[in-house]
Amino acid sequence: MSEQKGKNVKAVDPTKSFIAGALAGAVEASITYPFEFAKTRLQLQDKSIHSTKNPIKLIYQTARSQGIGSIYVGCPAFIVGNTAKAGIRFLGFDAIKNILKDEKTGELSGIRGVLAGFGAGLLESVIAVTPFEAIKTVLIDDKRQSIPKYQQNGRGMLSNYWSLVKDQGFTGIYGAVIPVSMRQAANQAVRLGCYSKIKNAVQSYSDTPRDQPLSTGLTFIIGSFSGIVTVYTTMPIDTVKTRMQSLDSNRYKSTVDCFVKVFREEGLKTFWKGATPRLGRLVLSGGIVFTIYEKVMVVLG
Repeated sequence: MSEQKGKNVKAVDPTKSFIAGALAGAVEASITYPFEFAKTRLQLQDKSIHSTKNPIKLIYQTARSQGIGSIYVGCPAFIVGNTAKAGIRFLGFDAIKNILKDEKTGELSGIRGVLAGFGAGLLESVIAVTPFEAIKTVLIDDKRQSIPKYQQNGRGMLSNYWSLVKDQGFTGIYGAVIPVSMRQAANQAVRLGCYSKIKNAVQSYSDTPRDQPLSTGLTFIIGSFSGIVTVYTTMPIDTVKTRMQSLDSNRYKSTVDCFVKVFREEGLKTFWKGATPRLGRLVLSGGIVFTIYEKVMVVLG
């Protein structure tokens, strides 16, 4: 039966994958950004500073003392980057999946699903994630300073963004491309591989054709679960990525040096700082992104 269903599976159109992924990424980024803000702030906190480690409390205190707009610092760059990132991710994943899938069943084995996700993560990291996350991280770090350089200075947002890019230069914007690529490749290998495997298993159990999406509820649950697995397996790489994109990044000679210094000076637990808000974002993100992606793909035919 599975072979018969597989014979009717058409190759996914990468263009439609890009459009569906981009729309899903834009919606997800707009909804979940406060969690991203809290995660980044917690990762940038020095161990000697005694401040709240509770992400919800951090969001509340920041909004109360600095205004609601303060928890959306860097959000425009994040939305643009997330839109491009999600579009490129699904384009890359579906294009690689078309090459690696079983010709008879249309399924991806566990290893091939991980490989497809790994390739999609590398692609999105270089093209979209590294530059836009660098801008977002610098803006959040800048907001912590007594006199912010790129905000609240009478200049417009685009002018400040341009000044930031000029000041950071190519090295500053792409200085963390290795940890970003490591994180994104690991993220998508786990996330897309996990989602694809569970979805195939559910379709096989329910005798659902491979080219038909699951229900909205099931899609959201599987996407959210994939987000949980992703957070705890890739958090150390995410922390190193954030440190290497901060205003204080020049204290680290390389990605390996950053790993070593954080471990020696702050301890193993530091690598999981910000895990709770990241979990909140990726659980919602996984559910939202996969659900919207599947629905838009249906609309696009």
